Amino acid sequence: MRLLPPPTAFSAAAVSAAVLVLLPVAPAFAATGGPSGSAPSGFTITDPRIKESSGLAASRIHPGVYWTHNDSDDGPYVYAVDSATGKTVARVTLTGIGKPRDVEAISLGPDGALYVGDIGDNRDGTWDHVWIYRFQEPKQLGDTTVKAEQFTVRYEDGPRNAEALMVHPVTGRVYIGSKSEDKGGLYEGPEKLSASGTNVFRRVAGLPWVTDGAFSPDGKRLTVRGYFLARTYPWKDGRPQGEGERIDAPWQGQAESVTYTADGSALMFGAEGAASRVVAVPVPGAGGGAGTGASGGADAPTGAGGGQADGPSPAGGSFTKGALVLAGATAALFAAKRLFRRRPKP
Repeated sequence: MRLLPPPTAFSAAAVSAAVLVLLPVAPAFAATGGPSGSAPSGFTITDPRIKESSGLAASRIHPGVYWTHNDSDDGPYVYAVDSATGKTVARVTLTGIGKPRDVEAISLGPDGALYVGDIGDNRDGTWDHVWIYRFQEPKQLGDTTVKAEQFTVRYEDGPRNAEALMVHPVTGRVYIGSKSEDKGGLYEGPEKLSASGTNVFRRVAGLPWVTDGAFSPDGKRLTVRGYFLARTYPWKDGRPQGEGERIDAPWQGQAESVTYTADGSALMFGAEGAASRVVAVPVPGAGGGAGTGASGGADAPTGAGGGQADGPSPAGGSFTKGALVLAGATAALFAAKRLFRRRPKP
């Protein structure tokens, strides 16, 4: 992320107001909370402690529950949120690890463990290592303290900023998506993470600018998102295939997270901010409600394409040129405010 001058209150308010006027409003999905086969449900995170939700992972053993965490300055905490009510039903405190620095992502592995990615680096390469924390998903919901494993991570081609961490639901291999205009990529971890040594992640593919990603429950698709894009790639032989398909993701400003529902019927898109909304977008042909996604169904939220690094070119969405400019300015203001309120530690 490049250094930007601090945004003024006037500029932030003016641009945001203009965007709200020009951008189409994303239709809301009914929070049915019904059985499998009903329309996917969005929800609002109501816990005032969760102000920077930066990752999402759907529980496999607690139906309708999503794991999330704050971006920074919160502590070693992971929260379980019930999508039926938007309320927190558990806060897990991690022990056995160092002080989290910039937690950006969470993913659930086939081993039943949650993987938490302390992988952010807002100054693009000042930290020569980052960390992943792993702990078993609690069988009972409620505030608890668990001992987590800590894994040290380095990239084969040098330090970089990253916000996306994905664990493949079949192989258990961990992948990280870096966030950069000119060198964004998908990095593959070793077959098995080691808690006693350094885990070297190597670049295996290019990606657009991404803030999160998720594998489908069957492991056959990888979806990534950024501020203005979301794309789904077929996954084969440990790699994303082709150019992928555009997904009509909702406009969310500081768009930070994505995960599949446990049954794979929908994608859940989240964002930072107090009382942030998680929006459900049905996956075409998955039996989770009206179709949408790559071609954009009638009930799909409006999205847009975004910039890319050296990966496949994301397709444009339904924004007008003027709205895109305003949306870009708003994202820059979000990024600037986020950068200047942080003081990364060595």
